[in-house]
Amino acid sequence: MKVAVEDLESCKRRLVVEAPADVVSKEWERAYDRVQKQARLPVFRKGHVPRSLVKVHFADDVRREVAQHLIPDVYRQALAEVQLDPVNEPDLQDVQLAEGAPLTFSAIVEIKPDIALGDVKGIEVEQTPAPVTGPEVDQTLDRMREQQAEFRNVERTAGPGDLVIVNYTLTVDGEQPMQQSGYAFMVGDGSVMPEVDHAVAGMRTGEQHQVSFRLPDDYRQEALRGKSGKGEVMLVEVKEKILPELNDDFARSLGEFTTLEALRVEVVKQLEARRASEERHALEEKLVDALLGRQAFGVPESMIMRQIAHQVEHARERMRRQGVDPDGVQWDVPKLIGELRPGAERAVRRGLLLDAVAAREGIAPTDATVEAEVEKLAQASQRPAPAVRRMMEKSGDLEGLRQALRERMTLEFLVNHATIRS
Repeated sequence: MKVAVEDLESCKRRLVVEAPADVVSKEWERAYDRVQKQARLPVFRKGHVPRSLVKVHFADDVRREVAQHLIPDVYRQALAEVQLDPVNEPDLQDVQLAEGAPLTFSAIVEIKPDIALGDVKGIEVEQTPAPVTGPEVDQTLDRMREQQAEFRNVERTAGPGDLVIVNYTLTVDGEQPMQQSGYAFMVGDGSVMPEVDHAVAGMRTGEQHQVSFRLPDDYRQEALRGKSGKGEVMLVEVKEKILPELNDDFARSLGEFTTLEALRVEVVKQLEARRASEERHALEEKLVDALLGRQAFGVPESMIMRQIAHQVEHARERMRRQGVDPDGVQWDVPKLIGELRPGAERAVRRGLLLDAVAAREGIAPTDATVEAEVEKLAQASQRPAPAVRRMMEKSGDLEGLRQALRERMTLEFLVNHATIRS
């Protein structure tokens, strides 16, 4: 076999491959055998068509068989011979395949860049820890009170902060009316159209108001965006929000604390843990950005597009959870790619850089470390660890876990060897 490699770009190569005629002939014979076993012609039973007739009537099938088996096999051998590890499927060009002749083709592939790392120790970054403040604690306690709030029916006009139950009929110009009964929302929280919100404020139970409205330009149904309409809203119930007092009784109602002070101590502890986690993440990304600023290397286009595809799929999944069919949305694909590309390229560069650091410094999780993480996942899911491990191996998640641990260890290495200034 002959293999030549041509550098096209920093991450792109062209392989020019030639497999000898005897290799092609052997595969052609195997293909004749496979096709002959399935061949059918009038008079002949399946599998009993003579080879001479197979060559005449099934020549295209035989060539297709040869191509499907021989080209991938020769391509894999070529990669092994020149020690290339592509990150994408090959773009096959100039394929020449004929019985009794050499197989020739070229394959355009992308590979990971060769990153010439400098010194990754002693990187200087600034990081000033921010202590948890009293107002932050108070805000957290207020949110906890909101979560424990009760709503009681009241006989008065609806106002900001009230939970209201309404029946409505909305008709967009040229469309069928939209009706719903028992719809609940908080007055003034921005969850409904402002025209409806303003109409309900000041209404009493049982009252009806006519409203004119205009659908927002980002309305989930593109065909209705910006359209105007009219509707009728009837107020069914007004519920006033009653917040519990912030005292020892409130702390005890949460089931874990005997005094308000004990609750406050726990809130401070949780806020400090969250702040430490956020600051640690920020520090890690500062170090990565500092390293990226020192390293100039190309990025395979296929890896960037794969990252964009992941982000798009995450967005589609969020839409599904919100009850929106992503296939019913008009996507401006070029615009979307343009918006996502900078973040996707940075994510790919980040991953490649951390891989290079890990490889040079010999950073990798031990089997015991991986098993410990699997055990944690098993405990969280209340399943036997061996079963979780088998499931992760089958899905490929075990290798993903190993890579995540490697990245975590690499970031820890960078932090431990960094110079951090306040």
